[in-house]
Amino acid sequence: MGTSLIELFRVLSSFDPSPRSLADAPWEEYVDWSISQGLAPLAAYNLEFRLAGANAPDWARDRLLSIYQGSINDTVMKLVNFKRSVDALSGEKIVVLGGASFVEALYPHVGFRPLLDIQLLARGRGLDALVSCLRAADFRPEASEGDVRVLSDGRTEVRVFLKLLPSRREEEDSLFERARPMPVYGPSMFRPDLEDAVLAVVLEQARAGYQVPMLSFVDLRELLSGAPSVTGPYSRAPDFELLKARASLWRIERALFASASIVQRLYPQIHVAAERAKPRLRAASRDLLERVIIAPVSQLGRTRVLRGADRLRRLLAGGG
Repeated sequence: MGTSLIELFRVLSSFDPSPRSLADAPWEEYVDWSISQGLAPLAAYNLEFRLAGANAPDWARDRLLSIYQGSINDTVMKLVNFKRSVDALSGEKIVVLGGASFVEALYPHVGFRPLLDIQLLARGRGLDALVSCLRAADFRPEASEGDVRVLSDGRTEVRVFLKLLPSRREEEDSLFERARPMPVYGPSMFRPDLEDAVLAVVLEQARAGYQVPMLSFVDLRELLSGAPSVTGPYSRAPDFELLKARASLWRIERALFASASIVQRLYPQIHVAAERAKPRLRAASRDLLERVIIAPVSQLGRTRVLRGADRLRRLLAGGG
């Protein structure tokens, strides 16, 4: 029996893959899919530098390697440009979300984690100072999306969230208070603490109706595992009881259950951590989540559109 798509996915998205032949893997199905899911750079590195090619076809290796090389250049360019744009900002508190806060805190190499955009949380005086700094660095406003301001210099898109938890101001205040300095981007840049970082990823997945790249679940895998491949701000085991308590305050317990269940299914090696992260839900809620979210998202391959996406967002992201 040949290597399945899920096996290929697990091997090539690992930070420590075991040597094996992948000659019989479904490369025609995997390559384009992995590129669309943000997985190609890590896959290319594993194939070339950890698995000695793994008997993969030359065309697949060449295609993935070209993505890897481009990803390194693109990510470094975006982060360096962002640093130059905000480094002089002082006396404010801006929270860096998502990929920009994960690149060096979760991933052993900057090229492993493609960066589609830079996400920030800012408000009040800090928001005004941030936008002023970005505009001075040739970032121009684009169409806003609700509580998100979008600016771009033509190469890097910066998405500034005015609110992360619109109806839960006290919880957002607490997130700001707990945020940890991120001096690499200047004195005003901070990142969420570990439990808040987990919940921010879960919230993003839920608000997108789980139509997110699989790279998001690699982020979640590393956060729940305590980032064992690096030494940094997220390299500790989460406080799972605290995580679940905050999920209740954020009103995203169902989403945390769904996300933890998906990453557990994708990566059985983190079964224990994912299980500990799951809030207790009624059997009917668990069955609904399994049927309409967990099972479909865990099935790899062709992109699936989940039915009733708007209702799912309300259900999972703090709505009714």
